[in-house]
Amino acid sequence: MGVRVAEEWLHSCSGCEIAILNIGEPLVELLGQIDFVHIPVLMDHKYYGQMGEGEELEIPEADVGIVSGGVANEEHLEVLEAMRKQCKILIALGTCATHGGLPALINSWGMEEGIKNSYATPTTDKCQVPTDVVPKPLDRVYAVDEKVKVDLILPGCPPNPQLIAEVVTALIEGRDPVIPGKSVCDTCPTRREGKGDVSKVRRFVQNADYDPEKPIDEMRCLLEQGFMCMGPVTAAGCARRGAPSCISARVPCRGCFGPVRRDGNQMLDMMNALASNGIDFKSVVDRRSLLRFSGAHGLLRPINKKSGK
Repeated sequence: MGVRVAEEWLHSCSGCEIAILNIGEPLVELLGQIDFVHIPVLMDHKYYGQMGEGEELEIPEADVGIVSGGVANEEHLEVLEAMRKQCKILIALGTCATHGGLPALINSWGMEEGIKNSYATPTTDKCQVPTDVVPKPLDRVYAVDEKVKVDLILPGCPPNPQLIAEVVTALIEGRDPVIPGKSVCDTCPTRREGKGDVSKVRRFVQNADYDPEKPIDEMRCLLEQGFMCMGPVTAAGCARRGAPSCISARVPCRGCFGPVRRDGNQMLDMMNALASNGIDFKSVVDRRSLLRFSGAHGLLRPINKKSGK
């Protein structure tokens, strides 16, 4: 019997599960060494028995547990706690699990206010936050490590399939996985000339200056061109063809791998990065959007209307 692996998805889109399947040929080799004992995207394994006869949520014991998605309602929390109880090693996979991801944008208003804003319109009947039949929402979206102990995090939206394979292989071989610890900037091949000539952030409704016939390393750094490129404050890991994914498409990094430091704050760190490039950080109209992928851990929260903070 190989290493027993359980996988679960919480408040997620299944992009992380697709990333697992996108490991490609190495996945075939891994499948010879691991046994998936629970993975809803592939296996019809019921939580309460195949006929619903169980009274308690059941997840098989596993050596490694992988959880994607954040924690947004009571069902997510119950499943997560069961995974923690049954798995010797627990991995938070994807930026929703590690830092809240896009679903944590709702933390800007709080869950109740956010749901009202989403489902109530001037032309529809009044609605209430559901509490019956469907799982009751929590007060906000949480990262996995806010609710249970996590042994390893692997961010990304989606995470890099090669890094998923490296982590699983390392665990099988009993060694520490080799995963990036630097920033997107550290893996970016674009040309840097020092501070740019712009003093304000340029909206990405204008094309960057580059010659499409020339390689990426001949394009000037997008941050130095004045674009809101979050490479300095975002964890590396998306590069697969010699350059970070967004940069290889000639667009600024959006920050989807979360902060470089596990407890970092991409908004504050980006303000510093802009200032060091001579760009007026006050020209960023919606600074809170810089936390679009990392709004858990209390970083995004409702604005105090009296103080404006």
